[in-house]
Amino acid sequence: MGRPYDNQIPRTYSGDGSHLDVDAVYWQEVARRDRVALCNYTFFEPRGPDQLQFRFLNDNVRVDLSSRCLLRCMEGGWQMRDDPLLTLATVVYLKNVHAVYPLGNDMVGVKDLKEGHFFAGPHELRTDPLVARFGSDPQAFGEAGAALDGQPLDMADAAVRLLPFPRVPLYFLLWLGDDEFQPGVQVLFDRSIEACLPADAIWALVNRVARALVQA
Repeated sequence: MGRPYDNQIPRTYSGDGSHLDVDAVYWQEVARRDRVALCNYTFFEPRGPDQLQFRFLNDNVRVDLSSRCLLRCMEGGWQMRDDPLLTLATVVYLKNVHAVYPLGNDMVGVKDLKEGHFFAGPHELRTDPLVARFGSDPQAFGEAGAALDGQPLDMADAAVRLLPFPRVPLYFLLWLGDDEFQPGVQVLFDRSIEACLPADAIWALVNRVARALVQA
């Protein structure tokens, strides 16, 4: 499913993505790709010769291939967006996607992914802030998901489907605590995600979306 990709993404960056720089080679590889094919694969939209626009949750974002950055519409114009985790995930996604992958056939957790061993220790998904914010407030969880254009799901005690990229859904499931168990949040994926994103980039994307949920 899809073409193999290398797995040479930088692994020495902090959880919030600070001090992260995407290798210039990755930008160059994306810039060389056929823009029409990329838009067909991803549902991104062309904006001029060197920009692609996509919907990140409830916000429009542009990828500027000439300036090698993400842009956000602010105060009437498009300005550089300092968003290291999203930049990493976006560039790697555009570098690796090579088909319109079918969605909805298989929903999996991190342990079911081929690189599931990656998500341990320092690379565990950062769901603690979500538990702290929503662990006893499923209504607020649902409202935060709705604010990010999420789709509510009849799963767990509360759940939402979010779209950081038009064809890359993430599923956030909230479990409330009781006398025996602590509250928790689980993240599920469409199996197709591992056709275009290695574990590093999945980690970055999930943590960026989790931060957006907390801040919604």
